[in-house]
Amino acid sequence: MKKTLLTAAALALWACPARAELKVITASTDLKYICERIGGTEVKVESLASGSQDLHIVEPRPSMVFKLKKADMVVRVGLDLDMWLDSLVNAARNKNLFYGAKGYVDASAGVPLLEKPEGKVDASMGDIHIYGNPHYWLDPANAKIMAGNILAGLKRLAPEKAGEFDTNYAAFVKGTDEKLAGWDARMARLKGLKIITYHSSWPYFAKRFGLEVSGHVEPKPGIPPSAAHLGGLVIKMKAENIGIILTETYYLRKGPDFLAGKTGARVVTAPVSAGGAEGVKTYFDVFDRVIGGLEFAVSAQGHK
Repeated sequence: MKKTLLTAAALALWACPARAELKVITASTDLKYICERIGGTEVKVESLASGSQDLHIVEPRPSMVFKLKKADMVVRVGLDLDMWLDSLVNAARNKNLFYGAKGYVDASAGVPLLEKPEGKVDASMGDIHIYGNPHYWLDPANAKIMAGNILAGLKRLAPEKAGEFDTNYAAFVKGTDEKLAGWDARMARLKGLKIITYHSSWPYFAKRFGLEVSGHVEPKPGIPPSAAHLGGLVIKMKAENIGIILTETYYLRKGPDFLAGKTGARVVTAPVSAGGAEGVKTYFDVFDRVIGGLEFAVSAQGHK
């Protein structure tokens, strides 16, 4: 009798295979984090880029094609930042991931964009983005829009799990709003602060928290700084009493350190994505680290 029951139980397990998770590939670690929060136990997510990489220049690899072949959904930054993903999706020949397919998600959809170029756009303008500045995820309020796009994609693929996804999304929005309230309070004393940034990565962050980006270490997007350009920034920083230089972790420190040496400014080296620095494990950790770095630098400078 006991043997019969065990056999019946084994057959029941065989007849009801384990639930298959949705396989999701994202362009960035931040999108991975958000997707995991919305998808919960229903998703298995991998990011093609690491948090320490510049998303402009991720090198496509055959292993990425293999992952995309098996994916149910791809989530991209969009706005021509992650164009390297196009060749990978084409090589994978996974029809569910093509533009407009049910497994295709552009996280930028619906984001109010900044720095849209006007008039003629050509190579003389540097590495310019024709649709607008693509670093929108650095305004944490945009995470709610990004999460909404991911939510819609997951519900297309697994409508029977819509209730679970909606619950996770609501919890994510609530958590984001709570974080925003804390960051707003911390950044209130820095409102109006002038900063220099390496690349034009920070306009969304600056607008959210009331900072003024007064210049860039790069003379044009993607163009290394010349001695003449740095010299001009030194003059500007001294004239306007600009004491903070914000630079991403993956850029060389030579230019920022030169400016700091000539002006006495403080350099804040900041991750722009989850995993971009030691201890920065989540999307929200990025803002804790950046805001903490700015607070420390301002305190050291004696501002406000």
